[in-house]
Amino acid sequence: MSSKEDSKPPPEASGTSSSSTFSVESLRQYLAEKLHILDSGLSQEKKVKVLDDVSIDGIVDYIKKRSSINIITMAGAGISTSAGIPDFRSPGSGLYSNLQKYNLPHPQAIFELDFFYDNPKPFFVLAKELYPGSFKPTKCHYFVKLLLEKGHLLRHFTQNIDTLERVAGIPEEKLVEAHGTFHRGHCLECKKEYSLSWMKEKIFEDKIPICETCPGIVKPDIVFFGENLPEKFHNCAHTDFAKCDLLLILGSSLVVQPFASLMDRVPDTTPRMLINREKAGERTGLLSLIGMGSGFEFDSPDNTRDVYWLGDCDEGCQILADKLGWGDELKKLVEKEHKRIDEESKGDKKTEDIKKESKIEQPPKNEE
Repeated sequence: MSSKEDSKPPPEASGTSSSSTFSVESLRQYLAEKLHILDSGLSQEKKVKVLDDVSIDGIVDYIKKRSSINIITMAGAGISTSAGIPDFRSPGSGLYSNLQKYNLPHPQAIFELDFFYDNPKPFFVLAKELYPGSFKPTKCHYFVKLLLEKGHLLRHFTQNIDTLERVAGIPEEKLVEAHGTFHRGHCLECKKEYSLSWMKEKIFEDKIPICETCPGIVKPDIVFFGENLPEKFHNCAHTDFAKCDLLLILGSSLVVQPFASLMDRVPDTTPRMLINREKAGERTGLLSLIGMGSGFEFDSPDNTRDVYWLGDCDEGCQILADKLGWGDELKKLVEKEHKRIDEESKGDKKTEDIKKESKIEQPPKNEE
């Protein structure tokens, strides 16, 4: 039998005016105490105010007030869509929606090792569509590069496998490619390493890359379902986030683990900002009512650090750069780098044409 104390309603839930005086905060405290999740001292403890203004302007002021700041950026497919690379989940236009032509048992099968061993062809057909060298980095990529040039970038964590961060000039020591990369590949049998250019030649000839040492298939170092994430991901996740002064999440739906959980590794006093086409990574469920669990707290009355900006990633980064006084610098950087890439592409195409011509057999001379 429950005691009278246990049967008491939550604070402000009794009396004739309960419907008007009931609050989420009173329910939060009541459930926290009854479930013994928070003791009475912690339940009354107020959060530290992090941002004076919980908005993009608040983020800008936070950056401007600091001569030195460690910023971590986390990126998803949304930062590459303006480059012409489709994301994975957009209905009708995402990669998973467009994979039906390969007659897969399910879309994710193209990134499963068991299916790859049985039928690697669909993966390499897709790889040809996505292969590095066919796309230019976006303004969002160059915003990250600008953070690097200003000495603010602690690390860039990316879910993307398109290598556009490398093309944009983010050095390997600042880059964590959580889901792997096309930048290099290995034989699945003998583990011999192969370069991007070697794999590209085979893939663009519509051939399955086969190891030169053994009959194994050469797979780009992309993390398939069931494979371990790179060791660098775990090492940097362990050391970097405790040092983070500001977390910027760009173009990610924050649904794939363990990448999505990185957002909760920063200190409670670290602001977090999401630039994306829709809200993502929000704290949900019963625990959200009592201030527990993980995720963004955009709509919480206690929120003093989580900011979102909804829209195109390039536009969001340009607005942020404009407010920081870096807008023209970002535009000039994009223009300069795209011009450089165009010139390099012309040179590469000329070299490829010369190679092709050298392979053409010359007709035999007529003997007199």
